[in-house]
Amino acid sequence: MRAFVMKGIGEVGIVEKPIPEDPGPNGAIIRTTRALICTSDAHTVLGGIAERRDLTLGHEAVGIVHRLGSEVRHVKEGDRVAVNAITPCYHCENCLRGYTSQCTTMLGGWKFANTKDGVFSDFFHVNDAEANLAPIPDSVPDEAAVYTCDMMSTGFMGAENANIPVGGIVAVFAQGPVGLMATAGAKLLGAGLIITVESIPRRKELSKRYGADLVIDFKDRDPVKAILDLTDGSGVDSSIESLGSQATFEACIKVTRPGGTISSIGYYGKGDYVKIPRVEWGVGMGDKTIRTGLCPGGKERMKRLLRMIENGRIDPTPLTSHTFGFDEIEKAFHLMETKGDNIIKPLIIFD
Repeated sequence: MRAFVMKGIGEVGIVEKPIPEDPGPNGAIIRTTRALICTSDAHTVLGGIAERRDLTLGHEAVGIVHRLGSEVRHVKEGDRVAVNAITPCYHCENCLRGYTSQCTTMLGGWKFANTKDGVFSDFFHVNDAEANLAPIPDSVPDEAAVYTCDMMSTGFMGAENANIPVGGIVAVFAQGPVGLMATAGAKLLGAGLIITVESIPRRKELSKRYGADLVIDFKDRDPVKAILDLTDGSGVDSSIESLGSQATFEACIKVTRPGGTISSIGYYGKGDYVKIPRVEWGVGMGDKTIRTGLCPGGKERMKRLLRMIENGRIDPTPLTSHTFGFDEIEKAFHLMETKGDNIIKPLIIFD
């Protein structure tokens, strides 16, 4: 089968690999139909998790059940299924404590393209399939379902972790695909005013579409000052950091009012420390809560997200800015890596 792999740090390519044949009693083999490329795939190739040779990349995909383990009973071969980027075991201590994304160890639920081959291949293996495969409703196309694998789950988690009061004021920094889904999640959770920060025109348009009342272009004005001015100096109830930069993290601290929550869902890939601005944090006593998290996985989470698409609560497909066949996946990867051509999210078609 074809597989798109990390050949070494900074090097990728399509290679031939054997089709996985044995799912194991609790696993499944999925035939891939649609996949999405994520910025974290680029982080991996650049050495974010150290060198991985011939590791199949990718963690966002949907497909058709090709083969099932004997203990997997809730789906059957031939079913269309979605699998989250995070695939917990659900029986380790961390999972049983409710922290399934931290399965076994910190960030341990992240297995695809980390501790095992990912999903950018004609077939891929899913561990603990009874807990991690979600049937896709007939009315939900693969092109929409694939967004439940990471973008919707992570973005909505950002809003959920932000403790948004009904009618509350929310600021979302950065409107990439995860940030846009955080904006959508804030609207769905009942925010009364949503302020987003973004400079790219297409992303600003989508931000409005997904629920932003006001979009601040940081190239035109200081977003911290603008948000404080808009709230008469009191700040927001909840802020969501979806970029993973020191500057936006500090901005979230500065615009969040005492008693508010900062929800951080960005990947901080540089530096040894993420610093907190001392004064705006109330010198450690300002009752400002910082929440973090990794994309929630599992079939029940996926079923809820798919239900929202099925019943018209959200349409994630406008995030797809580019579409490629699998033979063009390297081109799509480099476009995502460089953020060229106003890319938001590239969809890969395997049919």
